[in-house]
Amino acid sequence: MEPFDHMQSAKGPSLFLLSEWNERYAGLTAGFTGRDGGISEAPWASLNMGLHVGDQDGHVITNRQILTETIGWPFDTWTCAEQVHGNRVFQVTEADRGKGRASLDDVIADCDAIMTDVPNVLLASFYADCVPLYFYDPEHRAAALAHAGWKGTVQQIAAETIQAMAQAYGSNPQTLVAAIGPSIGSCCYEIDGIVIAKVEQLIDELNLSGETAETMMKLSDNGKANLNLKEINRQIMIKAGILPIHIEITQWCTGCRRDLFYSHRKEGGLTGRMASWIGIRER
Repeated sequence: MEPFDHMQSAKGPSLFLLSEWNERYAGLTAGFTGRDGGISEAPWASLNMGLHVGDQDGHVITNRQILTETIGWPFDTWTCAEQVHGNRVFQVTEADRGKGRASLDDVIADCDAIMTDVPNVLLASFYADCVPLYFYDPEHRAAALAHAGWKGTVQQIAAETIQAMAQAYGSNPQTLVAAIGPSIGSCCYEIDGIVIAKVEQLIDELNLSGETAETMMKLSDNGKANLNLKEINRQIMIKAGILPIHIEITQWCTGCRRDLFYSHRKEGGLTGRMASWIGIRER
């Protein structure tokens, strides 16, 4: 069953909600934006969430406000980081609330995963093919987002986030829940050269069987391969201690569904960004 439910009204933004989580865990909101329902103009039309792609800042800020108003959160809770395709995890405190919401001048610098146990902080990250990873600890009411392109994936940002939550909040990986959101699928993601070598090294490090490895990367006769970043991140989560039954994984492909999502690869690099979000309301 698809965990990210597509919700769009005639006038509202296109959203993909982690509905089961939102219903099961009191005060939690989590989801992913589509490309429709905002005010940005081409080539970022229309719900672009990224301040770093050349769009007008005012349009992006309005788009972010459209999202927060739709999910019933104040805009000043929006908190985000400058993503650099690494594996650094940043612990968001009360003092960090609102960083990056309206300017890159005060964005949390140089990290691709953010986590918090502070209520009323809305974490957000940005994507146009890379894999959004969601983590929630229902025992300690802590949440995290991680941005996993191929570089972050081979650096095992998922495992780094799980370990950081354990150290900061006492999170037990076996009681964490995780989700893997809309991103480019193996159907649309062909790689070669150094990327193949890095993924093969990761598969060796994870000590996975040949059959499992085949689901992660399928080699072609032309020296290239199709890469399944979603499945690789799922396997990393499992190796880090999250139970398979606690991991939700989407079937949405940003490359196939450019009517719904931005795709950096399929649109030649000139496009907008979707946002993942997660936040916990105060009891």
